[in-house]
Amino acid sequence: MLYINRINGGGDVMIEIKNVSKAYKKGIKVVNNLSLTIKDGEIFGFLGPNGAGKTTTIKMITGILEIDSGKILIDGKDISKDAINAKKRFGFVPDNPDMFLKLKGIEYLNFIGDIYDISIDERKERINKLAKEFEMQEVLNNKIESYSHGMRQKIVIMSALLHQPQNLILDEPLTGLDPKSSFDLKKIMREYTKEKKAVFFSTHVLEVAERLCDRVGIIDNGNLVFVGTYNDLKNQFKEDLSLEELFMEITEKNDKK
Repeated sequence: MLYINRINGGGDVMIEIKNVSKAYKKGIKVVNNLSLTIKDGEIFGFLGPNGAGKTTTIKMITGILEIDSGKILIDGKDISKDAINAKKRFGFVPDNPDMFLKLKGIEYLNFIGDIYDISIDERKERINKLAKEFEMQEVLNNKIESYSHGMRQKIVIMSALLHQPQNLILDEPLTGLDPKSSFDLKKIMREYTKEKKAVFFSTHVLEVAERLCDRVGIIDNGNLVFVGTYNDLKNQFKEDLSLEELFMEITEKNDKK
């Protein structure tokens, strides 16, 4: 059973997922007829057990994986039919930050700046600001392969923020971050939505989702089993439980079907 409480009120649609499915081996669907709408000013948390379909969904949203059926629009741009324009409208942090390891941090950020045609003066200002926020000033001239996992996560987050996109799409972005960087990223996410932008992120840290998200979606075995606010979820089960406890209850019920 799908429990849905749609977001009310105005706001422009930033990410729209319409009846999207994806199957791998033997036609088994890892994402089944998924529909979601994310509006500006919203932090949306995408939750689910390991293997539930979170990363597959994010890879389809970002155009890394092809969609078997359905449609995904980013600011009205179809990720399948108009990929270049759609991809200009989001910044993406994957679940694995191990990329471009032979480049220096500053070389990688300048490479991203070139892709998005950011002027030299503008990118220098943005890089300096981000490096200060994430305490990366001293290591930008070092190769990424010398970075710790947390530092690699920071440089990828910086690259996603560099072109100041309308949407942030993040797959487990807090993994490996030190407490200060985690705090700073959550602050940035909140500030982003104040500018009529949207944040879509997956996380297994349910306490963070409970405190940070305007709404959450729960996916289990490829099926969306809940969409709404934390209060909606508590009202649905008529229990004053934590998000973690409610998450366990709803996924266990779904697994028994």
